[in-house]
Amino acid sequence: MTISKEQFRERFLRALAVNCDTLGVPDALQPYMTEKIADTFYALTDEMLRVNAYMNLTAITDPDEIIVKHYADCALIAPYIPQNASMCDVGTGGGFPSLPIAILRPDVRITAVDSTQKKLDYVASAARLLGLDNLSVRAARAEELGRSPDFREAFDIVTARAVARMNVLCEWCLPLVRKNGLFLAMKGRDGMNEYEEAKNAIDTLGGIAVLTTPYILRDPSSPAAENDGDAMSRVLLSVKKRQFTPKQYPRANAQIAKKPL
Repeated sequence: MTISKEQFRERFLRALAVNCDTLGVPDALQPYMTEKIADTFYALTDEMLRVNAYMNLTAITDPDEIIVKHYADCALIAPYIPQNASMCDVGTGGGFPSLPIAILRPDVRITAVDSTQKKLDYVASAARLLGLDNLSVRAARAEELGRSPDFREAFDIVTARAVARMNVLCEWCLPLVRKNGLFLAMKGRDGMNEYEEAKNAIDTLGGIAVLTTPYILRDPSSPAAENDGDAMSRVLLSVKKRQFTPKQYPRANAQIAKKPL
């Protein structure tokens, strides 16, 4: 780690503060701006960078960039998750947003899903290291879980961050969301185009978009970084499950990929 715990703590808290009103919810991140939480994220960063030396977890390795592009970004969805919710994170990869949400929201029960076992091993190991007993992992493909009676329409919240295009992602994720629950898709700068492309999928699978919010992440340690639209532009797409997903979905992944809804 190239910065001390004290430096990290100060920069983490400042990053949350400057991004606090990014989604139009001023002070929503205030409950998470504590030294204890900052120190837990420091420990997560130290472990992630240690493992990243031999496993591809993240291309972002500068602590300041990690704070903004990973942690502040993930923190922005925390206020949208109901108290004591069950959450499924599809395609968790290196643990985003699973690990940050587990730290910020100990009341939320999280199942981190990925098809790559070695990445899940890291996520599970990091959760144990940090004492996060609200996070478990599941090695599976999302479309398989969506057909399983134990997981179909079983979660209050389903999240996905940088996994696939929205019209494909909806068929993986919406079958897992219980009626009146939410699917939170964390997208890059093309998110609004993906939303337009996915309108039929959202409707067919029983959803309705309730929030489509573009925003720019703010980096207090490097204000000029905000001019880098590719790196800092995000879109949060929130889809409410208004009715049960028809039984024929999700289809086999080859069909989803070949002919998205």
